[in-house]
Amino acid sequence: MSLVTLLPFIVLIGAMFLMTRSAKKKQQQAAQMRNEMQPGSGIRTIGGMYATVKEVNEDTVLVDAGPGVDLLFAKNAIGAVLTDDEYNRIVHGVEHDLKSDSEVVPDDASSLTEADAPADDAAALPGDKSVDLGKKDEPAETETAGSEADKAVDAKSDEEPKKTDGDAEAK
Repeated sequence: MSLVTLLPFIVLIGAMFLMTRSAKKKQQQAAQMRNEMQPGSGIRTIGGMYATVKEVNEDTVLVDAGPGVDLLFAKNAIGAVLTDDEYNRIVHGVEHDLKSDSEVVPDDASSLTEADAPADDAAALPGDKSVDLGKKDEPAETETAGSEADKAVDAKSDEEPKKTDGDAEAK
């Protein structure tokens, strides 16, 4: 047999070795994580339940899922051991502020304007004219003139013959 014929088999065996090696490594990390569990740790089960570890045995874990609710799980059913901050954030909704010393960023665009100039001075720059975009009340004469124009349009539309689909003329 030549080397060209054996090359696909060698590549296939190498790929299988690498895949099983990475899967075995992940399993070892998961087993190590489960063995390092201690009472008081926050966990997430493979089913998605969050709880606190009460007791760790050889193959089982007793967890506190709520007031008066103790559950017994197999160690293999523990999906992840969570840090205290992550557990409190997910279960209790407590955000740990890691950036307490940093500057607070406002939610609006007020930080984009100059802080030195007051708002009135910034709005009235030299050479700029203010534009009033508000609706002003029109005098009564304009309203009556507008209503007369509307009546004229209505009268004109009444004078025009109405169009039909053509069946009336054919008869």
